[in-house]
Amino acid sequence: MRELAFDTIVARLMDFRFPEVDLVVGIETGGIVGASLVAYKLGRALTSIGVHYRDEMNQPEFETPKLTRSLSLHPRAKRILLVDDVAVTGQTLSLAKDSISGAEVITFVLKGKADYVLFPEIPECVHWPWKNLKQKKGEVFRLRPLPR
Repeated sequence: MRELAFDTIVARLMDFRFPEVDLVVGIETGGIVGASLVAYKLGRALTSIGVHYRDEMNQPEFETPKLTRSLSLHPRAKRILLVDDVAVTGQTLSLAKDSISGAEVITFVLKGKADYVLFPEIPECVHWPWKNLKQKKGEVFRLRPLPR
C-alpha cells in the first residue's frame, strides 16, 4: 500500500487544471475530503451525495453500490464536478452521475479512472492521510491551510 503525504496531495491539487464548473459534489464518504479541497481551490460551492458500497476495510458490502442520499440541484448548477477518492470499476461514480439530472456531470478522482485523475500514475492502493485519523501515541497529525 502506498502512503501519500497531505502536502503531496495539496501540491498536486494546486497545480491541477480543473474544468470550469458551477458546483463541486463529493461522494460520501471517501470523496468528501478531496471535494472539499477542490471546492476551496476553485472557490465553488460544495455539497455531497450519499453512496454506500464498501466498509471501513475497503471490502464491498453489496453486489453493487447503493444510493443513500440523492442530490437536489440549484437550477443555476449547469456543470458539476463529481469527486471521489478512488474509482476502480467506476460503479460508484456511474451510480452517482446517473442520479444527477439537469446538469453536465464531470468526474474527478484522486486515483483510478474518471474524466480527470489527480494521480493517474499510481496503480496500487493508497493510504490517504485523512482515512484513519486515529493517532499513535506521540504522533502528530497536521493539516496546513491551502496556499493561495
